[in-house]
Amino acid sequence: MTNDFSRKYAVIDLEATGSGALASIIQVGIVIIKDQEIVDSYQTDINPHEPLSDHIKKLTGITDHQLSQAPDFSQVAKTIYELIEDCVFVAHNVKFDANLLAESLFFEGYELLTPRVDTVELAQVFYPSLEKYSLGHLSEQLQLELSDAHTAIADAKATAKLFIKLLQKIENLPRETLEAVLCYSGSLLFETEMIIREALSKSKPYNPQKHINLNGILLKKEKPALKPRQMSTDFAINTALLSLDERASQKAFVQFVEEGLDQSEPSFIQAQAGIGKTYGYLLPLLAHNKQTQVVVSVPTKILQDQIVANEVTAISEQFHLDCHSIKGPGNYIKLDLFQESLNQKDDNRLINRYKMQLLVWLFETSTGDLDEIKQKQRFAAYFDHIKHDGVLESTSIFYDYDFWRKSYEKAKTCRLLITNHAYFLHRVQDDKAFAKNKVLVFDEAQKLVLQLEQLSRQHIDLMALLRDLQQSINKPQSLLEKRLLEGIVFELSQLASDYYQKGIRPNEGSWTRLKEHVKELPDGDFTELKRLFQHQDDDYWISSEQQDEKRVTYLNVSRKSVTNLKTFLPETLKLYFVSATLHISPQVSLADLLGFDRFAYSEIDKQSHPNQLLFIDKEMPLVSDSTDQAYAQEIAERLLRLSKQPAPVLVLFTSKKQMLMVSDQLDSWQVSHLTQEKNGTPYSIKKRFDRGEQSMLLGLGAFWEGVDFVHADRMIAVITRLPFDNPEDVFVKKLSSHLLSQGKNPFNDYFLPMAILKLKQAIGRTMRRDNQKSAIILLDRRVITKSYGQVILDSLTNDFTVYQQNFEDSLEKINDFLT
Repeated sequence: MTNDFSRKYAVIDLEATGSGALASIIQVGIVIIKDQEIVDSYQTDINPHEPLSDHIKKLTGITDHQLSQAPDFSQVAKTIYELIEDCVFVAHNVKFDANLLAESLFFEGYELLTPRVDTVELAQVFYPSLEKYSLGHLSEQLQLELSDAHTAIADAKATAKLFIKLLQKIENLPRETLEAVLCYSGSLLFETEMIIREALSKSKPYNPQKHINLNGILLKKEKPALKPRQMSTDFAINTALLSLDERASQKAFVQFVEEGLDQSEPSFIQAQAGIGKTYGYLLPLLAHNKQTQVVVSVPTKILQDQIVANEVTAISEQFHLDCHSIKGPGNYIKLDLFQESLNQKDDNRLINRYKMQLLVWLFETSTGDLDEIKQKQRFAAYFDHIKHDGVLESTSIFYDYDFWRKSYEKAKTCRLLITNHAYFLHRVQDDKAFAKNKVLVFDEAQKLVLQLEQLSRQHIDLMALLRDLQQSINKPQSLLEKRLLEGIVFELSQLASDYYQKGIRPNEGSWTRLKEHVKELPDGDFTELKRLFQHQDDDYWISSEQQDEKRVTYLNVSRKSVTNLKTFLPETLKLYFVSATLHISPQVSLADLLGFDRFAYSEIDKQSHPNQLLFIDKEMPLVSDSTDQAYAQEIAERLLRLSKQPAPVLVLFTSKKQMLMVSDQLDSWQVSHLTQEKNGTPYSIKKRFDRGEQSMLLGLGAFWEGVDFVHADRMIAVITRLPFDNPEDVFVKKLSSHLLSQGKNPFNDYFLPMAILKLKQAIGRTMRRDNQKSAIILLDRRVITKSYGQVILDSLTNDFTVYQQNFEDSLEKINDFLT
């Protein structure tokens, strides 16, 4: 066997009767690579002398009859061995293929001793920003041909093309990055690191014009800004330059935006989803405000990234505008902390692989946003260690290239800034200049109400606090201080006991006694606890949540009054509030809740929905008449039937517990689906759903609004329950008190209309194009049985064709409608 492994590789894929130790080979595909060219290939079926499982037949398309005509492995072993004995063994998940083939050859008298290289791990290191590393996903993302997936020769050819692409990418990386990666490459499977070592011998030093080397970490230098191109004040010309189609409702929306520029009061523009609102405010505001910064705030980081990837990128590339996106510091890598982690020896293979990934990623990224690393949740603790804390020493070697600092500074000067509601509000709370004299657009503005509430809240880990207090009691101190701490521990322990054992909310007297004790604490002691009790007019409560394997209990505080955005904001040049839910009811509007008494209100005429049908399941039992398990079973049975429909199915839940119970039931029936949190983040599972990897998605709040499903021409959406707010929620109680103080009926004037608006927004997720069709199934029968149900029905029938019937009849009509 030759020692020159750098020139000859055998890329191998096997299909087998299973994935366990007793699996037998049923198909072999081999592709030989030399000098980064495919020079030979070999394929054969193998007779395993046992029937295939239905799963393997479905996965591979191979039949028992086909294999009955195939040779035994013993008949082809010599040919296979002689073809690959002097090659490097390359495979996607090499451990399985190499072990199975080596074992099969050994039983025939051939000992396979070739080095083994895994393309999964190479792809993970050198394509660090991908969501998945399956062969199918890599082929799609890297535009590699993969036909007849899960046949051995097709997979071997795709893996060979992937391997060549990896070789080329690795060789084109600078020597300094490869040297840094090699410090941790011993953690790669088998002899995979040999590929990096060989590439190092061919690599060149980095280009100092494009990158800078800081302690062995290569970072991109910023490109010089391009000269901005003139934007027209004519919206139609700008959309034509962007190759966008005209929409009548979008033109009406643009007119309201442009009229708002001449109005001093805030503009509230209500428009339903799917009309192109984002371009509708970005293009006119940028065209008419050539010197003023435009700041756009959206409710979630997912939507922020979506807008940046689509509309903002298109505008920036066409008009060469200085556009920027900013998030909180914890979203960015802190290079000082990453450098520290590089200097620490780790035996954990996954951590070392992340170090290699990040070294490659840092060579490529312009943002330093850790959200670009899609698989970081596999070891969240490591990323928690290297994320930015918002603090940076001026003496740091990374000071000039710190991603958070650069993002912070760029946010001050760019023409267009995209952020999210949480970051915007926290930033303005600390720095009014961030919003002063600028044009502000709040998209999905209804989310500001809850985000303002979150801003007013603070919490502390109750059990950790009790441990710290107990440790302080045991330290030498005055008798008075000791009694004071003992009193705080007693009150907090009693509160926790009442919460867990009796499920009751503590009375005002308990909090008053606790406040008095905390107020007497010496300066400098337990400052976080003292900050929680610094105001007299606050609400306090205890809550808990499951984190990994443990339940964490929190002591929470929030202001009793609803936060007023009008008084919160500094003086601005112009304010826009955009949403499909600005006008909540005749008595309540979003402007009222945000504290604006003077404003301009505009509304885009609603479009009819001939391509959407809404079905109300008359047979679905009420939650109040069922156990949790029985209700989940009813939902799952309906989803089982829907899984056989030829359209993707979106299932929306209001309860995480219920969603997971339904998902578990579907798993037991082997119904393929994606579930939020269980199978990934909302962002990652939506992308997988859009690509058609699975035809059913189960989701929570993130999928009720602000997320578009535009890829499928036909869709089914299942809404499991009406989206009412929890009446026991602290903020719901606060808002109810606020509305009552104004002489309004909280349920009829706010919570019922809001539930209807949320329901319509959910329905709108699956109607984003004129030629798109969708069927909506509402499983909550309260619209028929409750007194308020008629209000909901009247509102729905104004916009949609509504059917009240049993599930079987709905299935038949859905099938006719979508085909």
